[in-house]
Amino acid sequence: MRIDAIDLYHLRLPLRRPLPGPAACYEAFETVVAAVHADGVCGWAEAAVGNGPHRGPEWAAGVFACLTGWLAPAVVGREFADGNALAEALGEFRGQRQAKAVLDMALWDAGARREGKPLHEVLGGVRTSIELGLTFDRMESHEEFLGKIGEAFSSGAARVKLKMRPGWEIRMLEAVRREYPSEPLAVDFEGALTLANSELLYRLDDFSLLFVEQPLWTDDLVGHAMLQEAIRTPICLDESLAAVGHADIALDLKSGRFFNLQPGRTGGLTAALSIHDRAHENCVPCYVGGGPNAGVAARFGLALAAKENCETAADYFPADEYFAKELLAPLPARRTAEGSGLRVELWTSPGIGTEPDRAALAECAIAHVECRP
Repeated sequence: MRIDAIDLYHLRLPLRRPLPGPAACYEAFETVVAAVHADGVCGWAEAAVGNGPHRGPEWAAGVFACLTGWLAPAVVGREFADGNALAEALGEFRGQRQAKAVLDMALWDAGARREGKPLHEVLGGVRTSIELGLTFDRMESHEEFLGKIGEAFSSGAARVKLKMRPGWEIRMLEAVRREYPSEPLAVDFEGALTLANSELLYRLDDFSLLFVEQPLWTDDLVGHAMLQEAIRTPICLDESLAAVGHADIALDLKSGRFFNLQPGRTGGLTAALSIHDRAHENCVPCYVGGGPNAGVAARFGLALAAKENCETAADYFPADEYFAKELLAPLPARRTAEGSGLRVELWTSPGIGTEPDRAALAECAIAHVECRP
């Protein structure tokens, strides 16, 4: 496909209530949305990285600057056979995976629209609806925290994942397990521990968890392999899987028994699909993670979650509960039958199934740049 033009938007989305994060509490949420015009269609994508380098090394202002100053000018006016060809063209730029992912995913969306097929079908998805799980962080009170978890299970959430902050670990898990002794739970340390915390990590086997996500530092694949050999609880790698090569090393070392796939973090759908396929060949199940986003990024996650090896519920972020202004209407999450779990039905229209509201884009834009040959 020939990229004829690229529109880039740096957005600041107003919030209904503050959004907690690992290192800050956002009063508004910043994100980057791109529209790639190619072969008569327009593909959309989003880098939902937030206001600062808290959840990862990139953030919205940096992604926008990288795209407008370097990446978009390098590819506009050129033709690319697929995502691998695009990645090769962007290879001269180091890192910047979230920024590269925006272009990759928008090209996938444009390709699916040109074929007249929904993106999940183009990706080879085997599901028409996706099971959902919810994530909770520390709250104002113990009672509120336990109450929200109860509401999640009552609503049909397939699993609940708990963020493990310093000083918010074993006692919190003990309290949750007393209240919900048999419900499916997972925990996420976001790389906050080392092997010096082995005693704490061994204790996790007492709580019958689905998995413990990213307990150790991002690059410590050897440490993860040593820990996985010592504990029964499956380790799920998340931030460690920033590229296909990282997944290959993790599979060789047996660093974990679950993979969290996030297209933005890996540099796009092209790389995420490769990681999915390698994990499938090695009998390592995947699930699709996520976080705060304006809705465009969520569509890509749901499309990827339709793949065969994505066996565990995808992360679900209820955007309508947080954002006062939405770029597109969220897909409704609901139970399809009595006693069933919380699910979202996938769309049947081409690409990601919809486009952002242009008026909302203009209203929330901090900056807008058009890139043409």
